[in-house]
Amino acid sequence: MTTIPERSHLTRVAAPEGVSPGTGYSHVVWGTGRFVAVSGQCAFDERGEVVGEGDPAAQARQVFENLRRCLAAAGATFDDVVKLTYFVTDVAHLPAVRQARDAVIPADRLPASSAVQVAALFRPELLLEIEAFAVLPD
Repeated sequence: MTTIPERSHLTRVAAPEGVSPGTGYSHVVWGTGRFVAVSGQCAFDERGEVVGEGDPAAQARQVFENLRRCLAAAGATFDDVVKLTYFVTDVAHLPAVRQARDAVIPADRLPASSAVQVAALFRPELLLEIEAFAVLPD
């Protein structure tokens, strides 16, 4: 089992015994404290306008900025995130999502993750949506 050193209230296990290491995520993350759920965020600016229509990299950067703001509203940061779920209209957008994620989450703090390709999101110009779960220390 490959365990990434504990960060305060969280423990991340990159590869449990008998499980192949993931690329860019931890298989298991647990912690103690207050649970925070952030609804799926899309590439909307503060006025509700879509940022980066047709540009997955621009949309991913806006989504992570929205996640940062939502986490901050709960007193959390990306260091507290234990799970991200990515919904993308094309798996070809995942490299852009990872690049935006890597700009805000260090490699030694990677949360558990799931990625799902969906037929569409609720507006046709949206390419991705990301939800987050975090645990804050007591």
